Amino acid sequence: MVELAGRMSAYWRTLVVTARLMVGVKDYERYLARQARASGRPPLSREAFFRHCQEARYGGRGGSGKCPC
Repeated sequence: MVELAGRMSAYWRTLVVTARLMVGVKDYERYLARQARASGRPPLSREAFFRHCQEARYGGRGGSGKCPC
């Protein structure tokens, strides 16, 4: 029963990430993991990450056109 609950939980997380990506919301946890490996800069806060991705996607305030993730 515990194994089934763990698999269902993993399935749900995958489904949530997939749904978010379908509507253009990037995965903050994945960004944090990648930032920890690749960069010496401190990571953006969740709010700043979301704002940066939205501006990059929709061209707000001189967005670079590239999300940090």
